[in-house]
Amino acid sequence: MASCVARTFNVLAMDVGGLRKRAPLTSGIGCVSVAGTTKWHSSSSKRSASFACLAISTDASIKEAVKTEKAPAALGPYSQAIKANNLLFVSGVLGLIPETGKFVSENVEDQTEQVLKNMGEILKDGGASYASVVKTTIMLADLKDFSKVNEIYAKYFPSPAPARSTYQVAALPLGAKIEIECIAAL
Repeated sequence: MASCVARTFNVLAMDVGGLRKRAPLTSGIGCVSVAGTTKWHSSSSKRSASFACLAISTDASIKEAVKTEKAPAALGPYSQAIKANNLLFVSGVLGLIPETGKFVSENVEDQTEQVLKNMGEILKDGGASYASVVKTTIMLADLKDFSKVNEIYAKYFPSPAPARSTYQVAALPLGAKIEIECIAAL
């Protein structure tokens, strides 16, 4: 048994015994997790209550790197994608040709098309697809390219389209016009 606090960074606990009067939170609170249940104990209270403990573990053994030669290699100390907790987290993808490491062209339309092709290869290698993408984030060198990007982006994501954020950023790696990252359900 190990402490929930030491093994988790995001804990959601809910009282499975119904709505009970809650003990005030004070120092001396501990948490032990065994097979999906958790016992909380407070030094200020004589009783402990059972709680369901839903947690995202920081244990490295639950994550798996995804790497494909069909998409550009990571430009630094990061993975193309990580599988964890039935999700696939795809790092920001650029419009580089995988074989050369050079941009497909200097225009945002061609780079957007190449970004999405590269992303498709990473998704496929990770066991996902465009249809399983639940969230994307688009970073643009110029927000004036928003409508051009939308036109191309819409061809890749079936309805319902993923949740999305789009930002203009000060600069992108290698002078890219666009970078897209995503999260897919597995």
